[in-house]
Amino acid sequence: MIEPAMPPLDRLLSIMARLRDPQHGCEWDLAQSFATIAPYTIEEAYEVADAIERDDMAALKDELGDLLLQVVFHSRMAEEDGLFDFDAVAEAISAKMETRHPHIFGDGTSGRDGREERWERLKADERAARGATSAMDDVALALPALMRAEKLQKRAARQGFDWPDRAGPVDKLIEEVGELATARTKEERAEEAGDLLFAAVNVTRAYGVAPEDALRAANRKFERRFRAMEALATNRGTDFAALSLDQQESLWVDVKKSEPGKAP
Repeated sequence: MIEPAMPPLDRLLSIMARLRDPQHGCEWDLAQSFATIAPYTIEEAYEVADAIERDDMAALKDELGDLLLQVVFHSRMAEEDGLFDFDAVAEAISAKMETRHPHIFGDGTSGRDGREERWERLKADERAARGATSAMDDVALALPALMRAEKLQKRAARQGFDWPDRAGPVDKLIEEVGELATARTKEERAEEAGDLLFAAVNVTRAYGVAPEDALRAANRKFERRFRAMEALATNRGTDFAALSLDQQESLWVDVKKSEPGKAP
């Protein structure tokens, strides 16, 4: 039994050590690796974001705990392999945050460049110190595709490779719509669809909108309206799926009319 009076973090580290004990640990925990745990780490990060979007602070506390467990799990496996431990992880991020905030932890000056420019310059210096040879290095492959596209485009923009105004990305988006429409094979359609989505990210970025956030909001809006259509059909004694497309569209219009400040 782990001593419950231990400091919470020490207790969690001890629990993980026990779960990974070769003689007395948990069979499932012992069978895991960095690769098998990584999907859970990503899932827990999304569940943290979901709790925040729902403004559910009780759930947020639980989800942050689940996410912390993922850090502890990876750190324990690394320690077993003689790579690093949890303390080294905490020390590394502490040093990084101090380095990235010289105006707070340094001499108190912020330099001539603004906050975002300074942050990006420091991150670029860190990438260079790790041996990066391209502006595209270290853009995580596991990021959601829209978010990764935005990051790649921002990296390119910092090198001067960007549209001078909004007309460029808008025209490119229209061009990609046409190319998708004329694609003949499945492979061509997949490629052109990717180009279309990439161009759409460029357009939203040109308007100062984060595409991942915008699409998540659009998803929530569509889901809310669709559920409202289903409920409206049920209240009228009809089966939504059995309605014609015109009848469903009529419900869509009714739902939009019912939203505050929304016109059909």
